[in-house]
Amino acid sequence: MDTDELIKHSRARFDHAAARRVIKEKYQAKLLFAHCGGMFRACPETITFLSLYPAEEIVILDEYETPVKVKADVLCEIMKTRWQEQMNAWLVEHEQTKQNR
Repeated sequence: MDTDELIKHSRARFDHAAARRVIKEKYQAKLLFAHCGGMFRACPETITFLSLYPAEEIVILDEYETPVKVKADVLCEIMKTRWQEQMNAWLVEHEQTKQNR
């Protein structure tokens, strides 16, 4: 490979890495939502925790470590829906980025 091709290849790799970071930040922000006066982030750990308390009212810490009383099953359903929507969208955008590389 000549120098120009090496430079082009390294720029494409750098651009791909930067694009992946931007996509990750974008979808991490979309996982954040408000519910019952608190701010929550949909994540597998919290979904699993909430699944342990079906149809119960529990107190859980939100993103700002404020205790919030919520119905576990309602919050769990909202989180599952939000999580799946954003992961599907993230996958589609990630696949497009891989094709551009």
